[in-house]
Amino acid sequence: MKHKPLTTSELNRNKSIMTSKAYLTTRNQVRVPAIMYGTAWKKEQTTRLVKLALEAGFTAIDSANQLKHYDEALVGQAISEFESQGVKRQDLFLQTKFTSLNGQDHRLPYDPSQPLTVQVRQSMESSLKHFNTDFVDSYILHGPQARYGLTAEDLEVWATMEKLYDEGKTRVIGVSNVSFEQLSELCALARVKPMMVQNRCYAVMGWDAEVREICRKEEIIYQGFSLLTANTRVLSHPGVHDIARRLKATLPQVIFRFAMQLSMLPLTGTSNRQHMQEDLLAEQFELTAQDMSFIENLELN
Repeated sequence: MKHKPLTTSELNRNKSIMTSKAYLTTRNQVRVPAIMYGTAWKKEQTTRLVKLALEAGFTAIDSANQLKHYDEALVGQAISEFESQGVKRQDLFLQTKFTSLNGQDHRLPYDPSQPLTVQVRQSMESSLKHFNTDFVDSYILHGPQARYGLTAEDLEVWATMEKLYDEGKTRVIGVSNVSFEQLSELCALARVKPMMVQNRCYAVMGWDAEVREICRKEEIIYQGFSLLTANTRVLSHPGVHDIARRLKATLPQVIFRFAMQLSMLPLTGTSNRQHMQEDLLAEQFELTAQDMSFIENLELN
């Protein structure tokens, strides 16, 4: 079943509430918009799509200093063009990542012959230049070096990120693509525990329930990505269609609202202007406890 999209007049009527007005707050009292626009795999369309997202009302943008999948410089170009129209830097939440050598192609933002501490600092300085700013709001370790456990290299990178946090180069630090065991270890060993976790979120794994439970205990904001593409069976389930029909919502809106009510910060990477506007409206309705239980357990039954 396809749901009828909002008409232009309906979108215009709702324009005053489209900018993300709901916020989450990190453990160190940084306010984070409740939904974020992701810029992975946008390639040469990055500037155009980030401008569309900003125009639609997104104020939080996710990127990475990893040309293999992102283009920070083009994100920065969109931000600069938008700022020239009167938007202030402090009105935006900019998040980017340090990506280690095994996640990069040949286009590196640092000298690989240098120690990891230097690589992290070089990557940060490159990111700040791309964004034309002197700080980012959130700096994320793109992922541990190995699939299992943390390595000495992971801890060296994290220690450098802690120093960047101390220096005010970033307001928040976090980690992505992390397992329950890795996050538990990092929280136990870190001088500054992560304030953010960003993971691909699968319904079949209880919407990453184990990692989200650590986040709850440690007051870490959990960011979920690939909420739609990783959960196509949920999106196609008749029961989810029934919820969307009852609420006069789109299927993505239902999933994003579900995520928000789980205290999750959803990322969306849509390239469609209307879908951007619709995704922001996910803040404007509530799922019942029955709806929440149904979606949460759908792939576990």
